[in-house]
Amino acid sequence: MLLRPTDDGLLAIGQASHAWISGQLARVWGNAEFGAVVPREDVCLAAEQHDVGMAEWDLRPTLDGETGRPRDFLHLPVATHLALWRAAPGKLLSQSTYAALLCSMHGTALQRFRDLDALPAADADDVRAFLAEQRELQDRLARALGRDAHEIERNQRLVWTWDALSLALCLDWAPYTQREVPTASGGVTDLRLVADDLGGGHSIEPWPFVTDTVTVHAEGRLLSGAAFASEDELHAALDAAPVRRLTYALRPRR
Repeated sequence: MLLRPTDDGLLAIGQASHAWISGQLARVWGNAEFGAVVPREDVCLAAEQHDVGMAEWDLRPTLDGETGRPRDFLHLPVATHLALWRAAPGKLLSQSTYAALLCSMHGTALQRFRDLDALPAADADDVRAFLAEQRELQDRLARALGRDAHEIERNQRLVWTWDALSLALCLDWAPYTQREVPTASGGVTDLRLVADDLGGGHSIEPWPFVTDTVTVHAEGRLLSGAAFASEDELHAALDAAPVRRLTYALRPRR
């Protein structure tokens, strides 16, 4: 779950809704500079569903006792985070082996950011076990697909890019720079996302899409309470919360 303060409350954006934006970006991605998405449907599915392991959890999130708010994705206990990501690839296997592979690779990429030396020993051991399990799964899925390893690595990086751009939009990170975005030539470049003071949208440079402008959508639930005393109270508030549609207009940097 993503949490974004607003003037009238706290917007709770489900991981699956944020991932929906990733999928929308994937479907309009690619031009002479950035190249096509191949295989298109599998990779677009992976982008849209990369957080599938979080979908059910976001309906009934745990309460952060310190803040009285639902726990967001940055503050999940290690054991909870790993359990959700262990289950995620299997939720895609009945749809697309390729998408399941990219989902697993995304999960391991996230875990590699952890400082294992700073974690309790049990959590560090669990992360190491998770990484070993996922590498074994990834090797098996890659062999079954028989696809080029460089292609798979490029697509994992693309999913990472769309995920980051979606987070930057939903959490208002602009100005934001996404590093090492794959290009058509086989190299990488940086993308710069900037809020547009004139039109209320955002600009991106260099422009990576096939269309001249792009508009993407997500949904969040508006929580009016500053804090909740119990998970039952939180869950009831989420069930009753009005839905707020989020729309982000993107254009080339002028």
